[in-house]
Parts: sequence; structure tokens; C-alpha cells
Amino acid sequence: MTADDSFDRLDDDDCPAYTMGRAAELLGTTQSFLRAIGEARLITPPRSAGGHRCYSRYQLVIASRARGTPIEAACRFVILEEQLEEARINAEYCCACQPADPTAVA
Repeated sequence: MTADDSFDRLDDDDCPAYTMGRAAELLGTTQSFLRAIGEARLITPPRSAGGHRCYSRYQLVIASRARGTPIEAACRFVILEEQLEEARINAEYCCACQPADPTAVA
């Protein structure tokens, strides 16, 4: 990996750049909370060569949405939010593909 490749990863929301301690500090939560949402498979942080969990910014966003809610309920909420967002994107895509005048013949 070159230095340029390393700098490109700074903008990557999926780059596992945060240790468990730092992630917990940023979220204002405990490391046990991060372990619990990992065990519930809400997020699956990769592990470093030394076996430590590493979190991406995207995973921290998900964890922040789950904070303050029982883990099982948080998993349901986040999954439903993701499905809703996906449905919104699909609806926008479908609307963009349809002609403005439905009676017009191509």
C-alpha cells in the first residue's frame, strides 16, 4: 500500500479506523455496549492482526442510532430504517425512469 492509498482511505466510511476504546469514547458509551451490538450482529467489526475489533465511521453511525435502546429493539429499528431508506431510493429511481406524460408514446 502506498502513502496515496492510505490517504484515500481517510474519506472511506467503511474503513475500519477506530479501536473499540476510541469508538466507545466517540459515542459516549461503553465497550460492553459495542460488544453487545456486535454479538447481536447489528454490526460486525473486522479484527486487526492482533485480534482487536476495529470500527468504521459507518458502523459508528449505526451504533449511535442504537444507543439508549434495548439491543433487540435497536436491531429492529435500524433494520427497518435501512429498509425504508432503500425503498425511498428505489421509488426515486422508478420515478426518474418513467416518462413525464404517461400517455406519450416513445
